[in-house]
Amino acid sequence: MTAPSHDTSVDTERSRTADVPSGSAGKPVEGRSLRQIAWSRLKRDKFALAGGVVVLFLVIVAVFAPVIVSLLGHPPDKFHQDEIDPLFGTPIGSFGGISSEHLLGVEPNNGRDVFSRIVYGARISLLVAFLAALVAVLFGTVLGIVAGYFGGWVDSVISRVMDMLLAFPQLLFIISLVSVLPNDLLGMTGSNVRIMILVGVIGFFGWPYVGRIVRGQTLSLREKEYVEAARSLGAGQRYVLFKELLPNLVAPITVYTTLMIPTNILTEAALSFLGAGVRPPTASWGQMLSTAVDTYESNPTFMIVPGVAIFITVLAFNLFGDGVRDALDPKGTR
Repeated sequence: MTAPSHDTSVDTERSRTADVPSGSAGKPVEGRSLRQIAWSRLKRDKFALAGGVVVLFLVIVAVFAPVIVSLLGHPPDKFHQDEIDPLFGTPIGSFGGISSEHLLGVEPNNGRDVFSRIVYGARISLLVAFLAALVAVLFGTVLGIVAGYFGGWVDSVISRVMDMLLAFPQLLFIISLVSVLPNDLLGMTGSNVRIMILVGVIGFFGWPYVGRIVRGQTLSLREKEYVEAARSLGAGQRYVLFKELLPNLVAPITVYTTLMIPTNILTEAALSFLGAGVRPPTASWGQMLSTAVDTYESNPTFMIVPGVAIFITVLAFNLFGDGVRDALDPKGTR
């Protein structure tokens, strides 16, 4: 009796078909990078995306402030006395003088365009916030990674400096520093001196927050296998610090930076409100709030507009920062 014939080519084709996942169309499965995973998570967070869009819009407004003001407003320091009631010093018309010529009205007593000053105020707030965050991140990252990696007396000295700066009254120090510094410093005058002081002091007192996070992460990462492997292969300390440890610290540093910027914006607004910020007539949201205190009862619009600008800006950065934190979380499930 002859055994039934068996077509091995059919079995081979079936086995190949069974090995290919359904819906893959024969394409190999590709892994995703951390950037792709983070972007995939961030796209699902609608609040974070909305915050990111607002942040991008504010940055564009700050960068192109002169162009926007030339098209939709007036010079921020130009007085419009014809828009002010000579008897009461209040804007003519309802809602603080809002009209097609002045989209957000005019300031009491002097008639400066509120829209133009809000736009230029965004430039000052974001400039101080970003530069101060950059200073804090640079100092905090370098000193934090050095303290966490070397340990011993180096860690003790840097940690005690952090504790001392965290306990120091930042606002009082800036106010006292501004009161004794000259108007001209290092070739800069007026508001440029104040901006330099705000950036330096806010960044200097902000780096311990970044430093403590970086130090804690470094203490954990320095015991990882890839660090031990690099040491065993003869890698120097500089290579381990900046080639092995620093790339793995980018995620927490990025997250904390996005959450530090709104804090810096509030600090700048508070200092300008107290008179320790930029010098008049340079536009600043905190300075506008300070001026509006005296005219709140007659013109509440002048206080509401800069207050809403600060609120929206800080809220947008916080929403975006929370979304970035969740997207970069390696244990996240979203």
